[in-house]
Amino acid sequence: KSAVINTDGERLRALGAGGSVPLGRTSDLLYTIDVCWLGGAACLTYCLSSLLQLVYPYDFRLTEKEKTSICYLSFPDSYSGGLGDTQFSFRLRQSGGQRTAHYEDDGEYNREAPLTLQRESAHYFGYVYFRQVKDSSMKRGYFQKSLVLVSRLPYVNLFQSLLQLIAPEYFDKLEPCLEAVCNEIDQWPPPVPGQTLNLPVMGVVIQVCNLLPAPMVLPSIHELDLFRCFQPVLIHIQMLWELVLLGEPIVVMAPSPTVSSEMVMALTSCLAPLRYCCDYRPYFTIHDSEFKEYTTRTQAPPNIVVGVTNPFFIKTLQHWPHILRVGELRMSGDLPKQVKVKKLTKLKTLDTKPGRSSCQGIQRKRPSEVQSALLRRHLLELTQSFIIPLEHYIASLMPLQRAITPWKNPPQIRPFRQDDFMKTLEHAGPQLTCVLKGDWLGLYRRFFKSPNFDGWYRQRHKEMTQKLEALHLEAICEANIVAWMKDKSEVEIVDLVLKLREKLVARCQHLPVKEETLQRVGLYIDTVIDSLPEDLQAVLHHH
Repeated sequence: KSAVINTDGERLRALGAGGSVPLGRTSDLLYTIDVCWLGGAACLTYCLSSLLQLVYPYDFRLTEKEKTSICYLSFPDSYSGGLGDTQFSFRLRQSGGQRTAHYEDDGEYNREAPLTLQRESAHYFGYVYFRQVKDSSMKRGYFQKSLVLVSRLPYVNLFQSLLQLIAPEYFDKLEPCLEAVCNEIDQWPPPVPGQTLNLPVMGVVIQVCNLLPAPMVLPSIHELDLFRCFQPVLIHIQMLWELVLLGEPIVVMAPSPTVSSEMVMALTSCLAPLRYCCDYRPYFTIHDSEFKEYTTRTQAPPNIVVGVTNPFFIKTLQHWPHILRVGELRMSGDLPKQVKVKKLTKLKTLDTKPGRSSCQGIQRKRPSEVQSALLRRHLLELTQSFIIPLEHYIASLMPLQRAITPWKNPPQIRPFRQDDFMKTLEHAGPQLTCVLKGDWLGLYRRFFKSPNFDGWYRQRHKEMTQKLEALHLEAICEANIVAWMKDKSEVEIVDLVLKLREKLVARCQHLPVKEETLQRVGLYIDTVIDSLPEDLQAVLHHH
């Protein structure tokens, strides 16, 4: 189930005193959206003065550590006299180990979703809508509140757009508005790849996928306006892509959580379709439980991209190898307004001219969405040029199909040998598809040491293993099972039945196997069992 955390003190006291508060269908209110959209552990949090006062529904479980972190991450951690509304995002490490989820999940979503959109298992995403306006009725003289949507899914575009609709009404009308919204979201259909979904909420239809006219159209649930995010650092885009590819520690220092979170999210998305497998924190504060871990000088900084706004970090993180300062941080010291990139040039291996060429569109005054599309395509071509040689090499490690025989275990995938791969680059390297010149070999060598290579290799090895299992299953189906059984003992035949049943679990594992193949395996099992004595038949049918 999903949860909403609210600051209504009266509601809190009623719950604390054991009183019952009418919350509508809270036990199953957000079950549909939770399973299909927010991906479990989804909640809206409403924070005031860094106090978490109510969970909605109130049986949603957060650890004390998570509650504290959400409170601190829900407010800008920098001096800002600005009034009005602001939005930003954060990412929070789950604490307290695995716990019983509020939703049933067999992994189907992650099997169908692209790698970059899969549900996180160990982190929460937080999407914040913060309002600061003058209000003489408040002790401080200001109304300062945040509405936060927490999810395991990186749907930054969808959830921030949703908050733009909900938050202003919610600050004004509180629970009645929220319960109405939750009832509407409860009726949303599950996301289906390639389909346009119309999602009604508060009199507006949010349309995901840009196909039909609608009051509020989102071309994507997750893609940021890359051009707007990267505009101040376009001249460094090539270098930044390399740093992200290699999983290098990067700190983004920005004047606001909005700028820091968007820059971090943009950086981690620039490897698509390759998944960024390191940690990242779009917005990080001095109160975070990992603060000591990230600021210690006794060990190297972790593989992470972290966004900060508090000037205190300028000194605390000055030992980090890569510091990106965007915009003007409000501080007593005299910090230049322009972007600063510290030590980045030391890692540069490729020519950065194409990165500069992407700046030319600014002078032509193209629309931002066109600029974003060009920038996204440039980064995509760069990533593909780098990853295609790796894909070709790993495909060559797959056993030949003729080596797969029905009555033996499938052959093993050959090991990935870095030296062998490097030898292929002379004739099949990135230079075939990319105009960039430079030390590609050096880039690959450093990539092999990064979590991004480890994540890519594990995923591809898993997919290839599943493919081998599928081919083995098909080989069994094409064999003459009756002829095979003629000279086999009962023990061997029973062993075959058990192995075939194990193969049928392929249906649950979503192996790339045709439905008709699975049906034939079922028939094979029946044929084999029928050839056995009745007592054995009864035992096998029973199991």
